[in-house]
Amino acid sequence: MCAMPRSKLIRQVLFRFGLGAIVMGLLFFVSAGTLRFWHAWVFIAILFIPMFFVVLYLIRNDPALIERRMRTREREPFQKKSQIISTFLYLLAFLIPGLDHRFGWSSVPVVFVVIADVIVFLGYMLFFLVLRENSYASRVVEVEKEQKVISTGPYAVVRHPMYVAALMIFLFSPAALGSLWALSAMIPSMLFIIPRIKDEERLLTANLTGYEEYTRRVKYRLLPLLW
Repeated sequence: MCAMPRSKLIRQVLFRFGLGAIVMGLLFFVSAGTLRFWHAWVFIAILFIPMFFVVLYLIRNDPALIERRMRTREREPFQKKSQIISTFLYLLAFLIPGLDHRFGWSSVPVVFVVIADVIVFLGYMLFFLVLRENSYASRVVEVEKEQKVISTGPYAVVRHPMYVAALMIFLFSPAALGSLWALSAMIPSMLFIIPRIKDEERLLTANLTGYEEYTRRVKYRLLPLLW
């Protein structure tokens, strides 16, 4: 149940939504030195238009999840350190494409840009499916008092479908933004997912009833037949 009044929740969500769009736009267009950066316009549209409708859906159907997603302060020591480093790498990865566009460091054929845009969009749709399936999909690693194991939908295929969605979005973002150099920051940031998952599973196994049995039924964490 959402503890925050709905009106206050809506204000905070809209503020963060607008702030996120502004920050991303500044990263892209200030570094590019121009607004004539079509890759960035398409990328922002692909992310923020679906995001707007997802937020509306969740405010109406699952405001408690929205409130959970607004918590950003990690509690576990390892998660705190990885959050700081990965946030820096994410910002760098979204700053480089504008510089790449300005100085012409690399070039991605349009067909690959379009393919990358489609994969980013599909990644966000998977992210939405995860949120719809799991009301306890918090942004931070934690276990709540009444939390239950979710084993349906994408959770029937892999144990951490939200990270699959994150990999789809972030690994293909550089190509969608027309920059190969951005991979130099994005790939290292993605490497933190593996130790994060292991640390998260340690916490879930110790504190979430039924999770250990779930890991025996759904064997793979991220990729079926691989890991």
